[in-house]
Amino acid sequence: MLGSDLSFISNDNVVTEAYSVKYKKINVDGVQVAYREAGNPKNPAVVLLHGFPASSHQYRKVLNQLSDEFYLIAPDYPGFGNSDFPSETDYEYTFDNLANTINTFLEKLELTSYALMIQDYGAPVGFRLATKHPERVTAIINQNGNAYKEGLGPAWKDLRVFWANRNSATEEALLPVFSLKGLEWQYTHGTRNPENVNPDTWHLDYLRLSRPNAHKVNLDLFYDYQNNIKLYPKWQKYLRDNQPPLLIVWGKNDAFFPESGARAYKRDVKNIDYNIYDTGHFALEEESESIIKKMRAFLHKVL
Repeated sequence: MLGSDLSFISNDNVVTEAYSVKYKKINVDGVQVAYREAGNPKNPAVVLLHGFPASSHQYRKVLNQLSDEFYLIAPDYPGFGNSDFPSETDYEYTFDNLANTINTFLEKLELTSYALMIQDYGAPVGFRLATKHPERVTAIINQNGNAYKEGLGPAWKDLRVFWANRNSATEEALLPVFSLKGLEWQYTHGTRNPENVNPDTWHLDYLRLSRPNAHKVNLDLFYDYQNNIKLYPKWQKYLRDNQPPLLIVWGKNDAFFPESGARAYKRDVKNIDYNIYDTGHFALEEESESIIKKMRAFLHKVL
């Protein structure tokens, strides 16, 4: 680090000056939405949408390495990361509502043209943005963000039971997901070597999921996830009709969203840069060097 405002990174043996990451908040309909910002606002914009149980922290490597050429915005959804955590009586925890909040957030920032990076929960949030404002989305970078029924893996078994009959027993069956061991599994399952994954990731998520009412709120989102599946045909039609340039950077060993979900995009999108990695759900943790290099080349080409 040189000075307080600039950091320096190495890319292909060339030292490049990059804007440092800023940690900001903005009020969106009474909710303070936290976000990470990096890069020059005059450069092409990329909005990075995180998954469960994570936050914008999952994009820390992208923010540090691509801010030299792109304007990067990574928000935390309400109830996640450093954003406000309103009670369910003050904020309805549905994917419709998360997407509405992020849409308003982007409009407050006057961002009307951007590429999307989606992962896990970022897919249902991102596809809602794209179908509402297709003219705003310049490209999509997809890291295990599902939009097809064949992309739902074996890890959905207990959730399907929960959707069919939500009660204390089916809720209790899901509680191990919120444990420290369960969160570690989400980050390390399917990786080539668990030692490649920074344990700060799941420890940070565990602290946030240990807050009062956090289990209830996240169970509400788990229950609402079935409504995302009902929207898959609409999202697929958006892809067919709009043909956004699409970069697939997918961890094939993801128990939630296996490689079959990545292959399904080939049915609807003609312009795909298709890349599969021997890793798990959070592919950036183990494959950041390769993925970020692919992102840079893809964004150069399409933007």
